[in-house]
Amino acid sequence: MGVEERKIKKVLIANRGEIALRIMRTVQEMGLDAVVIYEKPDREAYYVRRANDAIMIGDGPRKHYLDIDKIIWAAGKTGADAIHPGYGFLAENADFSEACRKAGITFIGPPPQAIRDMGNKVVARKIAEKVGIPFIPGTGDLVRGSTGINEAFAFANKYGYPVMLKASSGGGGRGIRKVVDEADLIVQLPLARSEAMSAFNDENIYMEKFIELPRHVEIQILADHHGNTIHLGSRDCSIQRRHQKLLEIAPADLPQDVLEAMYDCAIKAARETGYVNAGTVEFLVDSRTNEFWFMEMNTRLQVEHTVTEELTGVDIVRQQIWIAEGQALNIPKNRVTLLGKAVQVRINAEDPRNNFMPEGGKRVEVYQSPGGPGVRLDGAVYQGYKIPMDYDSLLVKMTIRGFDWEQTLQRLKRALKGFLIVGPKTTIPFYLSICEEPDFQAGRFDTGYIETHPEIFNYPEPEREVAKLAKLIAEIHTKKVNPYAY
Repeated sequence: MGVEERKIKKVLIANRGEIALRIMRTVQEMGLDAVVIYEKPDREAYYVRRANDAIMIGDGPRKHYLDIDKIIWAAGKTGADAIHPGYGFLAENADFSEACRKAGITFIGPPPQAIRDMGNKVVARKIAEKVGIPFIPGTGDLVRGSTGINEAFAFANKYGYPVMLKASSGGGGRGIRKVVDEADLIVQLPLARSEAMSAFNDENIYMEKFIELPRHVEIQILADHHGNTIHLGSRDCSIQRRHQKLLEIAPADLPQDVLEAMYDCAIKAARETGYVNAGTVEFLVDSRTNEFWFMEMNTRLQVEHTVTEELTGVDIVRQQIWIAEGQALNIPKNRVTLLGKAVQVRINAEDPRNNFMPEGGKRVEVYQSPGGPGVRLDGAVYQGYKIPMDYDSLLVKMTIRGFDWEQTLQRLKRALKGFLIVGPKTTIPFYLSICEEPDFQAGRFDTGYIETHPEIFNYPEPEREVAKLAKLIAEIHTKKVNPYAY
């Protein structure tokens, strides 16, 4: 069913950092005004300076970015007629989508019920089953007490250990625990509930069969109010740490008939739930047989959407805005050609050798970014930027495109070597190490890649003399004086 078209004029971006800036660029490119919200720790953030309007919503940290009433108030105060949630925070909160509707504000995302249905992993599995999409065997929500424990034991005995405990409302790699035997299950069950409650305000958990070293492949979809649903190809997100993605590649290197089957399943899932706007349907794929299973659907813009944009030439945020206005999709099938290969690396202020410990509190003393053919940067960092203690450690996403995997890999190495960040430790040398690893060069990787290739952590420390020289040049440029000239 279609909806009446409603022209958007002013978009409030209910997020922060890199993604707020990325959305803002498209909003302003379309001739619309961009409003941002910020907590006190973000008052000097780059995205705040670049917006048409900005409004502080509280001292923070984090809690006000999760305050629906505050954000609706901010939209009213600034005259915003639409809200884009970005990713994280309230992006997959059905109550937020509903609150926007009730306030007469256009929500640039899915309708509330689609978020509820696909955000609950147990409900999503039932939808997949209904339309014949293969899914990993699992339980419903495990009830508290001995009944739930017995159900968990029975499931694990049927399918064998290890098994996975997952938060029913989980996402972003959180609320997932691997269980190796009965004794471990008794320990992990209450911990999983506690973690689910803390992360998602929902203690429900379920159990799923463990798939040994699969690939993690996702399908980007767009759906409008007029019944049109299309895919924009695939992404391989297998290389992860703690169930969170580090590096994404598009398209996934799978046989075409397997990809076509996955595209069909993704579109079926979206249509069955009445999905509208941008979304991502995620699958696990057996690395040996290419058998695949539905895992979940993310009802929002993905961090890794840039690799799809670079291959298709489709601005996904622009499409989100048009869909929210009630316009019909107008992307011919022959446009979704996915020519070449693209890879995104998340450059985080983290120490990979120290269990990816965040480098919060440190300042970026020198920031020199690469450029040239096939290089895209999405970030909100600058020279003098202080890494926040209270938010995520992402500095910049770098997306590289080439005409094939070999050229893309060559460009990735060139760009990483030309990327200089002095101050915090970053994931740059870690990615350079991965680029030299033979399995990665050959395109052989799965979700266990980090654990099964410990040698990628044996990288040399960045060249300190180069960093010192770059710091000196930056200081001379800033102060207009050489401190060592006297």
